[in-house]
Amino acid sequence: MPAGPLTSVGIGDDAAVVGTPSGSVVAAVDLLLEGRHFLRDWSSAYDVGVKAAARSLADIAAMGAVPTALLVALAAPGSLPARWATDLADGLAYEATRAGAGVVGGDTARADSVVLSVTALGDLAGRSPVLRSGARPGDVLAVAGPLGHSAAGFALLSAGQGQGGSAPSGLVNAAVAGPLAGLVHAHLRPAPPYAAGPEAALLGATAMIDVSDGLVADLGHVAAASGVRLAIDSSALVTGGPLSEAAAILGETTSLGGTDRADSAPSLALSWVLTGGEDHSLVAAFPASAVLPSRWRVIGKVGSGTGVTVDGAPYAGDGGWQHFR
Repeated sequence: MPAGPLTSVGIGDDAAVVGTPSGSVVAAVDLLLEGRHFLRDWSSAYDVGVKAAARSLADIAAMGAVPTALLVALAAPGSLPARWATDLADGLAYEATRAGAGVVGGDTARADSVVLSVTALGDLAGRSPVLRSGARPGDVLAVAGPLGHSAAGFALLSAGQGQGGSAPSGLVNAAVAGPLAGLVHAHLRPAPPYAAGPEAALLGATAMIDVSDGLVADLGHVAAASGVRLAIDSSALVTGGPLSEAAAILGETTSLGGTDRADSAPSLALSWVLTGGEDHSLVAAFPASAVLPSRWRVIGKVGSGTGVTVDGAPYAGDGGWQHFR
């Protein structure tokens, strides 16, 4: 496993020792449960390792910090093939290395199904953390990374396995193996733009979050913490290309925010972008004067009020994944 550049004591002792140049540690933890967050029928062990690491590392980047280390706890059945566990380790190591972090320790236990708990550590390099509570009226909203790709990939996998959707599974499976494979890859192996987090902090970001539960749902957390209204402009969201192709194959539509007006019913592609989670892209508020690099795409603005709006109307639906519903 990669040790990471700030690790002086790694795997092999009761605890690891990781340097904190800024004098503080940014820490986040996330769970990955078999049957809830992944299926072994869909995901390889390597896929699961990548996703488990990415989920926690994205939270570090969303604070404006640089990832430094991972601690991984694995519980699994005794019948789990040893090769599955080593492939999982390879996926964890790959994503940690991509983020510039090490894998410095963890724990193992026996369980009826696979459970992963990944704790990520990070360093702010002397900067203040970018919180959810700093967005101000007049700021612009911008996103780094794709939106809706993981949700589209999940929908394609579900339809191809006969677990949902109205399209013939053969047609879906052909698309999954061909032109839309990138969407499935985005669901199985999300690739958060880790460097964009510290970059946003240097650009003066006032608030930031990673899109794990859905764009509307996660921006709702920012709106509540900051006491502002976040207005999304749907025309700035990318819904064409593979997203529209996947939506056409599945042949479904959905209503926006639970409304019944025909003129407010977006494409399935737009629904994925607005409410689909697990892309782990970063969305942030910036001062209007900030000069944003090309990786940041402006998708709305911050105003006075509360909640999240889409094209001027309050979003009345769930806005994303609800963990206990």
